[in-house]
Amino acid sequence: MTMTKRELVIRVANMLGMTQSDVAKIIEGTFDTISQTLAEGQRWELRDFGVFEVKTRASRIGRNPRTGDQVPVPERRVVTFRPGKKMKELIADTTPGQGGATAYDSAPSASEGTPGGGYEPPNTSSY
Repeated sequence: MTMTKRELVIRVANMLGMTQSDVAKIIEGTFDTISQTLAEGQRWELRDFGVFEVKTRASRIGRNPRTGDQVPVPERRVVTFRPGKKMKELIADTTPGQGGATAYDSAPSASEGTPGGGYEPPNTSSY
């Protein structure tokens, strides 16, 4: 299963008891900041989670898979990710589809302690 940004917003909003709209703004701002920082050639390190870096791949000679002809592949910049220690441990300790326990698993849901049950209709804006 793939997690989308929308699903991330819903999970975080439920874990923290915040509105989906506020969480969406925070997540969008975070992703924009990470992208801009990487575009500037800087690395982005989140302790224990991992490191995002921009690396330059050298130019090389490749092959067209249909014709077998050699084609030049130009130098290009790519984003790489290297997982941190805690993420490596979490991934190693879980089986596929099981999901790992997080510090937020015991957090109250958005509806607990909220007048009216804390229901907020889904935001249909794209994020």
